[in-house]
Amino acid sequence: VQLQASGGGLVQPGGSLRLSCAASGSISSMNFMGWYRQAPGKQRELVAGVIIDGSTNYADSVKGRFTISRDNAKNTVYLQMNSLKPEDTAAYYCNMRTLRYTYWGQGTQVTVSS
Repeated sequence: VQLQASGGGLVQPGGSLRLSCAASGSISSMNFMGWYRQAPGKQRELVAGVIIDGSTNYADSVKGRFTISRDNAKNTVYLQMNSLKPEDTAAYYCNMRTLRYTYWGQGTQVTVSS
């Protein structure tokens, strides 16, 4: 399975972006799908995740602002990001896992700046 991330860009503080991660195959068997981010000089961190039963979890720093969702029919997972802050600036990576395999998409850059 290959993952194609898109939707990053430059946005002003307070703005919104929606990231998409399209899989080349079915995501219905993915146990976990999520978004990580990595800022320069920092470790990659989990931003948001959704598991096979639909349960979601978020980093404390993005709770109430970001929403992760999945569309099995389109084999795509989304990250809606609202009220963006400069500290959200990072490369964002999508990640999907089965019990046996882990897949990563290429990063998509999000820059929040005035």
